[in-house]
Amino acid sequence: MFSYKQKDTVTAMRPAFIRAMFYFFCLATCAKKISGQTRKDERIYPENFTFILDRLLDGYDNRLRPGFAGSVTEVKTDIYVTSFGPVSDVDMEYTMDVFFRQTWVDQRLMYEGPIEILRLNNLMVTKVWTPDTFFRNGKRSVAHNMTAPNKLFRIMKNGTILYTMRLTISAECPMKLVDFPMDGHSCPLKFGSYAYPITEMIYTWTKGPKHSVEVPLESSSLVQYDLIGQTVSSETIKSITGEYVVMTVFFHLKRKMGYFMIQTYIPCIMTVILSQVSFWINKESVPARTVFGITTVLTMTTLSISARHSLPKVSYATAMDWFIAVCFAFVFSALIEFAAVNYFTNAQIERTKKKQAKCPQASKTTPLMVKDTEEVLQNPDTNGNLRKRMNYICQESSSKLKVQSNTNISGPGGARTLQPLASGDNNRSYTLFYSSPKSESLLSLASSSAQLVKSTPQGAASTTEIMAGTPCKQNACSSSLQHLLAPKLERIQVKGNKLEHKQTPCSQPTTAGMGETSKIDKYARILFPVSFGAFNMVYWVVYLSKDTTVAKGG
Repeated sequence: MFSYKQKDTVTAMRPAFIRAMFYFFCLATCAKKISGQTRKDERIYPENFTFILDRLLDGYDNRLRPGFAGSVTEVKTDIYVTSFGPVSDVDMEYTMDVFFRQTWVDQRLMYEGPIEILRLNNLMVTKVWTPDTFFRNGKRSVAHNMTAPNKLFRIMKNGTILYTMRLTISAECPMKLVDFPMDGHSCPLKFGSYAYPITEMIYTWTKGPKHSVEVPLESSSLVQYDLIGQTVSSETIKSITGEYVVMTVFFHLKRKMGYFMIQTYIPCIMTVILSQVSFWINKESVPARTVFGITTVLTMTTLSISARHSLPKVSYATAMDWFIAVCFAFVFSALIEFAAVNYFTNAQIERTKKKQAKCPQASKTTPLMVKDTEEVLQNPDTNGNLRKRMNYICQESSSKLKVQSNTNISGPGGARTLQPLASGDNNRSYTLFYSSPKSESLLSLASSSAQLVKSTPQGAASTTEIMAGTPCKQNACSSSLQHLLAPKLERIQVKGNKLEHKQTPCSQPTTAGMGETSKIDKYARILFPVSFGAFNMVYWVVYLSKDTTVAKGG
């Protein structure tokens, strides 16, 4: 009975449930249509946006950070570099033009509306809270205001805010110029909160460490440097007011060497080579070698001064300074080398003059002893016995004639004088003096024998003539004497020439060593080029293989 009644109740409730569901569906459809009409009205009327902004700023205090007295405010940042450079070595700074973006969440600016993002101009920036970001190593920072302040401000429905500014930043770049001009530098850009410590506000990278800083290729065309990359890092700095988060971007630069090779290195090398050319100039050319030395020294001085103009006044020596100093040492050594050559050459000449001053005065003529014609003209006959073939020709009838003290033999080159050393019948010797035997000929000496015959007492021309007592004719005696004396006079002339060419230490000329190459020059021609080449090899291998770029960041 009970079960039958229960079944009737369930059957009666089904139509009521169906009617309720139908009414609910109709109500939802009407609400959706009304909502759609409302949204359509909001798109049409911009006054609704004004209402949203006024409602967002109603009761908003821009002096308080988001999450004040609560959670820590997180500010996400990223940088887009539009122009990098120039880089100043003298001031140790660099300049770049960037879009600096910051993103944070402010729940007080959450809204409900038909649009996801409210794109606003710079006037809204002054009405809301913004981070107090500053650049720690910045020297000058400019926010562009032409033609209007270059600022972008956007509010999203969930309260996320995007704030972008266009800035030109001149930041400090500490440089260690020990390896200049083969050096590399990592120029940092540091920024963080000025007033909020780490317990209230922190900074993070929007796209991670690798992609949060973008530098296009067309934005990094520098004159003296190549931008080889950038890295980012973050650190915490302690001060008396608390601990602060500092974000750092390192821009890695590598210097280009083309300018310095053309302006400094090649001129220095050519100047050193030019100074070594003087080793091949004659040591007697004092003006030429002096000009070479002084000119190259002055050139190196000018190059060293000009090379320092593009550098700060650092207290240490750079790689270029070392190269210029070594080149200057080579040039100066070449000048000192010539001074040494000139000194030792003059010292050698002075020593030679002193030796000649100590030597006795040599006689202008050199005596040669000639034996008596009786000994000179002895020849064996057919019987094997020595006999006199010819004696002095007799021109006077007296048996003993007085020999004249001086007899001259004239010739084209000078005169020979015969002086008696001893008198006697069978043993006579004479001294023959000559002044210029080179210029005489045997024919002239022999042809002069006629004069000798006239002035010299003679015996009979032959034994037969002596016995017969008939005097010889002058022409016959002259021809016979010429025939017999010719070989002996030739030997005397050769001996005289040999003695004339033989020089004693006292007869050396005062210009000894002049025109010869100095030993110092010979050694310098090899030592200087080899040393300079070895220095260049070591210098370029060490500095070009050295990694001078300081890797910083993560």
